Amino acid sequence: MNEPKQDEVITGEQAEKVVESADWLKQEAEQINVHDDYDELPSLQFEENKIITFDVDFSNPFNKWAGKQGNKEVMKAIIPVTEKGEKKNLWLNVKNPLYGDIVKRGANGQINFKVMQVGNKADTKYNIVEED
Repeated sequence: MNEPKQDEVITGEQAEKVVESADWLKQEAEQINVHDDYDELPSLQFEENKIITFDVDFSNPFNKWAGKQGNKEVMKAIIPVTEKGEKKNLWLNVKNPLYGDIVKRGANGQINFKVMQVGNKADTKYNIVEED
């Protein structure tokens, strides 16, 4: 499909495709500042250089929270977890590599995770600890 030039009027099939893409964008934009309902549970806490073991509940899509953190707009997934028999929420920025790792492993059937925090504040990283 040829892209329209800046001042070119688009019609027909090309216009329909633009409208279709705009529809999903409108839906996405409406959801950006919507705070989904979620169970208000204690947050899962990590400690530097300590392995935390928890199970993730993948039975429903994760709720999302969008807002400002400092001066940045962020989107966080609210991941329901169980640690030592207690239900908690893991609030995780969707841009955090740990979020992608958890989602990919969950898609492959993994529900139990061991994660270690390395560093703190701006230098914080989370590593999934592999089973031996």
